[in-house]
Amino acid sequence: MLTPKSETELSEMISGATGPLRVQGGGTRPIGKPVIGEGLSTAGLSGIELYEPGALTIVVKAGTPLAEVEAALAAENQRLPFEPMDHRALLGTSGTPTVGGMVAANISGPRRIQAGACRDSLIGVRFVDGTGRIVKNGGRVMKNVTGYDLVKLMAGSYGTLGVLTEVSFKVLPGVAATACLLLKGLDDTEAVSAMAAALGSPFEVSGAAHTPKGLDGSPVTMIRIEGFEASVAYRAAELQKILARFGEADVETGLAGGSDGFGTDVGWAWVRDVTGLAEQAGDVWRVSVKPSDAPELVSRMGALDVLYDWGGGLVWALMPSGTDLRAKLGDVPGHATLIRAAEDTKARLPVFQPEAAPIAALSAGLREKFDPRGILNQGLMS
Repeated sequence: MLTPKSETELSEMISGATGPLRVQGGGTRPIGKPVIGEGLSTAGLSGIELYEPGALTIVVKAGTPLAEVEAALAAENQRLPFEPMDHRALLGTSGTPTVGGMVAANISGPRRIQAGACRDSLIGVRFVDGTGRIVKNGGRVMKNVTGYDLVKLMAGSYGTLGVLTEVSFKVLPGVAATACLLLKGLDDTEAVSAMAAALGSPFEVSGAAHTPKGLDGSPVTMIRIEGFEASVAYRAAELQKILARFGEADVETGLAGGSDGFGTDVGWAWVRDVTGLAEQAGDVWRVSVKPSDAPELVSRMGALDVLYDWGGGLVWALMPSGTDLRAKLGDVPGHATLIRAAEDTKARLPVFQPEAAPIAALSAGLREKFDPRGILNQGLMS
């Protein structure tokens, strides 16, 4: 395993490579086709480079453990906006999630519907491309205008365009209080309608999820709001009025950092990390779709279990092993990613949604530009 300790050393390793490289951060998210090549870990590129709480910005090396960054932010009552998912339980992995791995996969959790994805909080990157060239784009402050937006391009590229060495984020103040409105017994169509009503209100919903199999085995729909305690109480009462046509909404409240019930951190970590599917056998798919289409698509799937997030815009589906879920979904706009499956299933089915020909041509052109030798995570996104 190659373990560079500096950006310069990483550049030399990549420029001198004579074969494919298998790039990884903490090794907790083995999503994509299996990659054959010499291992290259960014774990040695670790540390917080710059943190300015007053400016709401932080700059960290790519191999920095995510927990270290979150702890530094929490000490100043700040947070990453996008609530990144921890894949370890779902994928059965160990190790330590890193900031670079999070960015490379554009990992975002339930708060994405309010705060945007990981890439939307990313304001600067440094990386080494497939030729060994060191590239910098963006900056260390929120007000920067710099040519091509490689910052957004690197988020979600899974290390196929370059190896991240440093990332810069805008951050947000911490949450003082949280509340969750719980609607029991709704079918999927009713639940999506209820979530849409809440999200369409002016009351700043930060999470909207639904499971047909809650902790007690019955359907539960969850609407989260966050902020100052008085504001949360007012908005919860107003949302109860809006949701009254779907039934009585129970409200669970608590200060941030609480540990009991869906209205607190533990309950939303259950949604964020897809814990309900983690302990069940089968393949796990991540389906992104227009929320109003989600219930119809789920009815076609024949899924063993599902979880709706992002108001229905994201569906996690547990399928019988080896199932080609895309064949069941038909031509409804959206995309499906195979997150967990046996290696033979990954070899047989595209892991990522196949791209339309024009988009595929653009993707190939970008990889040719940034990795002309095709050595970085070769075939991972095919």
